[in-house]
Amino acid sequence: MESSAFALILTLALVAPVAPAERKCLLSGSWQSDTGCRMVVSTLGKDGRFSGSYLPGSATGDSEILTLPLEGSQQDAGLVPQPIFSFTVHWWLQDSETAQATVFLGQCYVGSNGEEILHALWLRREATNNPVEDWKATWVGTSIFTRIK
Repeated sequence: MESSAFALILTLALVAPVAPAERKCLLSGSWQSDTGCRMVVSTLGKDGRFSGSYLPGSATGDSEILTLPLEGSQQDAGLVPQPIFSFTVHWWLQDSETAQATVFLGQCYVGSNGEEILHALWLRREATNNPVEDWKATWVGTSIFTRIK
């Protein structure tokens, strides 16, 4: 009797109506971080690759920092509603020969209110002159980006 009850419950679960699809998080568009950085994902390819531009928060009114190109990729949003993504920003500072790059790794979420939000871990690397200075060349942090409407 228990096995027939289990079979009935399993059958009902399999034929029960499926809930409407979750709202998907899309990277394309404009974003602002909790530190005032701005990012625009302008091209999002079918293969998950994207490009765009990045403007650091400290650049507000600072003519030394230019808008920087970004390149990245995301997990197939057709397979998962809240994809994982990564992107790289290479820094070009006027009047500076110091090379820098930042890599971001995170996930695009859709909150309970339907708003999209990006949570990212970042590593920023500055070039050094020798291996002795390597210890001070990398910074680690987190950023939360919200969509600019």
